[in-house]
Amino acid sequence: MKRFRRHGHESQRDKHKQDLYQFNKTVEHGFPHQPSALGFSPSLQLLAIGTRLGAIKLYGTPGVEFMGLHDENAAVTQVHFLPKQVEMVTLLDDNSLHMWTLRAHNGISELLEIGRFTLSGPPGAPPSVTRVTAVLAHSSGELLLLGTEGGHVFVVEVPGFRELEENNISVENVQNRIPEDYVGRRNLECVEALHENPLNPRQVLIGYSRGLMVLWDLDRQRPIQHFLGTQQLESVWWMEDGVNILSSHSDGSYCQWTVTGEDPQTEPENQEMPYGAFPCKAISKIIQVPSKQGPPFLIFSGGMPRASYGDRHCISVIHSKTHEALDFTSRIIDFFVIREGENHRGEPSALVVLVEEELVVVDLQSEGWPVIQTPYLVPLHCSAITCSHHVSSIPLKLWERVQAAGALQNTHYSRKPWPIIGGQNLAPDPPQRDLLLTGHEDGTVRFWDASGVCLYPMYKLSTAGVFLTDADPNDNMNQGSEGEWPPFRKVGCFDPYSDDPRLGIQKIHLCKYSGYLTVAGTAGQILIMELNDEAAEQMVEATVVDLLHGQEGFRWKGQARLDVREEPVLFPPGFQPFALVQCQPPAVVTAIALHSEWKLVAFGTSHGFGFYDYHQKNNIMVKCTLNPSDQMAMEGPLSRVKSIKKSLRQSFRRIRRSRVSMRKHHTTNAAKLQEINARLEAEALQEMELAPVQRKIEARSSDDSFTGLVRTLYFADTFVSDSSHSTPSLWAGTNGGAVFAYVLRVPSLERRAEDPVVAHAAKEIQLMHRAPVVGLVVLDGKGAPLPEPLEVAHDLSRSPEMHGSHHLLVVSEEQFKLFTLPKVSSKSKLKLTAVDGSRVRRVGVAWFGSRTDEQLESSLVVLTNQGELHVISLPSIKMMVHYPCIRREDVSGIASCVFTKYGQGFYLMSPSEFERFSLSTRWVVEPRCLVEAPLQMRLKNPSSPVHRDQPDGVPTEHRNFKKESEGYGVLQEIQKSLEGDQTTFLENNLKTKPKGNMLSNGD
Repeated sequence: MKRFRRHGHESQRDKHKQDLYQFNKTVEHGFPHQPSALGFSPSLQLLAIGTRLGAIKLYGTPGVEFMGLHDENAAVTQVHFLPKQVEMVTLLDDNSLHMWTLRAHNGISELLEIGRFTLSGPPGAPPSVTRVTAVLAHSSGELLLLGTEGGHVFVVEVPGFRELEENNISVENVQNRIPEDYVGRRNLECVEALHENPLNPRQVLIGYSRGLMVLWDLDRQRPIQHFLGTQQLESVWWMEDGVNILSSHSDGSYCQWTVTGEDPQTEPENQEMPYGAFPCKAISKIIQVPSKQGPPFLIFSGGMPRASYGDRHCISVIHSKTHEALDFTSRIIDFFVIREGENHRGEPSALVVLVEEELVVVDLQSEGWPVIQTPYLVPLHCSAITCSHHVSSIPLKLWERVQAAGALQNTHYSRKPWPIIGGQNLAPDPPQRDLLLTGHEDGTVRFWDASGVCLYPMYKLSTAGVFLTDADPNDNMNQGSEGEWPPFRKVGCFDPYSDDPRLGIQKIHLCKYSGYLTVAGTAGQILIMELNDEAAEQMVEATVVDLLHGQEGFRWKGQARLDVREEPVLFPPGFQPFALVQCQPPAVVTAIALHSEWKLVAFGTSHGFGFYDYHQKNNIMVKCTLNPSDQMAMEGPLSRVKSIKKSLRQSFRRIRRSRVSMRKHHTTNAAKLQEINARLEAEALQEMELAPVQRKIEARSSDDSFTGLVRTLYFADTFVSDSSHSTPSLWAGTNGGAVFAYVLRVPSLERRAEDPVVAHAAKEIQLMHRAPVVGLVVLDGKGAPLPEPLEVAHDLSRSPEMHGSHHLLVVSEEQFKLFTLPKVSSKSKLKLTAVDGSRVRRVGVAWFGSRTDEQLESSLVVLTNQGELHVISLPSIKMMVHYPCIRREDVSGIASCVFTKYGQGFYLMSPSEFERFSLSTRWVVEPRCLVEAPLQMRLKNPSSPVHRDQPDGVPTEHRNFKKESEGYGVLQEIQKSLEGDQTTFLENNLKTKPKGNMLSNGD
C-alpha cells in the first residue's frame, strides 16, 4: 500500500538531507589500545594485532587496513594465520577459538568472523585439560594443533573446527619412553610451545613448561625423540636445517639440541647464558634466521641480569661481531622477522617488534640497524595528547615546506621502504591536503598528514627550548656508553614522561595562507611562530600581560610561570617562535584566535582575555572577566587535589541550587544589565512554557565557579557600531554566558608598522540562562559564515556579502541564538537541551555538498555531552539530522573531538587512537582494499575443501558456527545454525574430508 506524505516539501527536504548527510565511522588512526597478540602472514604480507578489548586489526601496504571485533568481552591472546590462505585463527583468554576470513565483496575485501570453537573435555575433567596454551597452524592449512594447560595436544580440523579425537596426543603417550626418575621428579605441566619441522611437516616438536621437549610423528602417532631439559621452558625454535633446535629458559639461558633419533637426549649440544653468571631474567622468545652474508641472526627477548637491569624491556640481536640490546620503553608483546624472496626464505630484511605502546620496525640490512618510519600504527600518544587542531586544504607551498622541515628531522630513520606490503590499496587519491596538529603534554606539536587513510607523521615542533626546564639538552638516551654491557640502544619514540607539565599544549591555531602558527600552553604562555626554511638563532622576549588588571583581593595559588631563556636559542628549520605573550596569573590558556591579515592574536584564560599585536610586538588591551566570588579560578590546574574535590562538591551544590528557583536570580540581577540585555531576559522568560519534549533551561548562579573563564574568541569584519560601515572587531564568550565585543582600528598597510592598533568596548550581551558560550559565528548578508583571514585574497572564497544585514550566532551549551547586527536584537533561536539534559560540547562550521552537485552549503556541526552529532542549517538554524557517535560515558572522547571544514571529525577513542568519522556524502576517507589468496593456493584443485578458488569464506552470513559440549556431531550443529546454501556449502566441504590422516606434503 502506498503511503502519502502530508506535505510535498517534506519529501523534497528528506531527499536533500540524503544527498548531503550520511554518518559513517570510517577509519581508526593511531596505535591500538592495550595490544595483546601479534601475528604475521609471510604469504599474504599482512600484520595482525589483537587487543585486550577483543579487537583484531590487520595491516598491509599503506592504506590496506581491516578491523574486526569479537563479540566476547575477552582479550586476544594469540593470532595465527593459516599458511598461504586468507584465513586466520584467534585465541581469546576465555579459551575460545575464532576463525576469520578476508571475503571479497564488490571487489573489496571484508574481514569477517566465520567460526568459533571451544574445546570440550570429558565429563568431570578439570578446566586445565582443555585450557589452550599453545596453537600451531599446520602448514597443510587443514589442521590446528592445540596444546593445553593439562599437557594434552588436541588436533582440530579447520575450517569446520572438527576435533580429530584419534589424532590427539595425550600426556600418557608422551611419557611412555621417558626414564622413570625424570617423570617421577618432574610434572610436565602445560604445553609451552608447538613447532613444525621445517623440512618434514609430519613431525611436530612439543615443548612442556618444565623443560621436556618431544619430537612427535603425526603419521605413526608416536614419539620419535625426547629432549630432557632441566630448566623451565619458555620457547623453542626449529632451525631451517631440520636438525638443530633452540630452546630458551627461565634462567636466562638458551640451549641447542640435535635431532638424532637416539632417544632420549639428556644433555643439550650447547648451552649459553648471554648476559653473564649472575641470575638473569627469562628469555621469553628466541629465533635464529640464516643469512647468506655471514653467520645467522640470533634474536631473543629478555635474558637481562635480574638485579641490575631486570626492569629493562629488551630484544637482543646478535649477528657476526655485532651485538645490540634494543631497549624499549614499554613491555614487549611479541616480535618476528621479515625475510626477502618469493618463498620468504631469503635474507632477513626487518625485525618487527610489538611493544605495549608502539610498533618498532628495525632495518636489519642497513648499517647500524636503523628504525624504519612506520606509515601507520604510529604512537600518537608518545607524549599524552592534550589538544588537536585540523586544517583543511593546505596550499602546496606550505605543505612542501613543512614536509621539508620534517625530512631534516628524520635523517636517523632508515631509507628502506616499508616492508609489509600485502593487499592492494584501491582508495582514490585524497582530493586535498589536510593537516591534523596535536598538542602534547611535553610541549610538542606534531603535524600529521590527515589527507588519507594513513595518519602519517610529517613534522614535530618542540616549544621546550624557549624555556628553562629541568631537562638536560645534552642528555642523550639513544646510545649506550662505549663498551657498556649489555650493549643497550634505546629504540622507539614512546615517552610518557614530561619534563615539566606546564609545557603542555592547550590551544593551537595555524593560518595556512600566511604560515603563522600560534601555540598556547598550560602556564599561560602564548607563542607566535613563523615558518623558516633555515635554522636561526634568536632571542624570544616575553610580553607579560596582567589579566587581573589591577583587581584587588585576588591571590594566585597555582603554578609559577615558566622562565624564559635569556640567551639566544638556536631553532632548527621549521616553525620558529619570534614573540611570546605570558599571561599573569599563569593559568591555562582556554581560547586563542589568530588573524594573520591584521597580525593580531587574541587569548583568554579563566581570568580574562586580551589581544596582542605581533607585528609591533605589544599588547593592545586586556579585559578581566573574573567574578569576585570566583575563587576557584585562582587555584590553578596543578595546585592541589582538594581543588578537584571542591569543584565536584560545588557542582553538586550548583545542581541542587539551580533546581530550586530560576526567577529569583533573574530578578536580582536584571537591574545590573544594560537595556538590551534586560529585553533579552524578558524574551527568554516568556519562552519558559516549552513543549513537553524539552527541558526548561536552567538559570545558573552568578557565584558559580569559573564564570569568567573565556571559552571562545572570534575576529570578524562586520557591522558593530552602525549599519553602514563595517569594522574589524573581536568577540569573546565566557563560561558565565557573557559576550563582549570590541571594535578595532587597524592602521592601513602603509602605516601598519608605525600606528598602533586601537580597541574600545562596543557591545556586551548577557545570556539570561548564563550557559557557557562555546561558539561565535558572524553570518554575512547571504547567511554564509565570514571567510577565514586571507582566504578571499588567495581566491579560495568569495568576498562576504556586505550589503545585507549581518547576524551574530551565539552558541551556548543549551541553545543557538541569532542576533541582528549592529543592534544585537534577537531574531531566532533553537533550544537543543532536551529531557536527557543535552549540552553542546563542540561546535564547528562545515561545508556540505552532494556527490553530483558542485554547490556547497554551510551548516553548523555540533557534538553534545550525550555523544550525539547534530547538523544545523544556516542561517535558518533548523535541526537537519542527528546521529549517535560517542558513548556518553566517554568524557575524554567527547572532550577531544575536533571537526574539519568539510564535514568530517576526529575524536580520541583511546589515549592512543583517533576514530575518524564523516557526516558528508561527498567527503569520506575510508580504507578500500583487496587481499587475494596467494597464487599457489588459487591454482590448486577447485574441489579442494581448504584451498578454495575464492577468498570468500562463507558466502553470505558470518559468525554462524559454534561447537557446543553436548556431544552432537559437527554437521548437526552447523545445520541448526545455518540455512539453505550455507548448509550445503559446509556439508560438501566436510563430507569430502577423510577422517584419518589429514596431512599433505605442504607447499
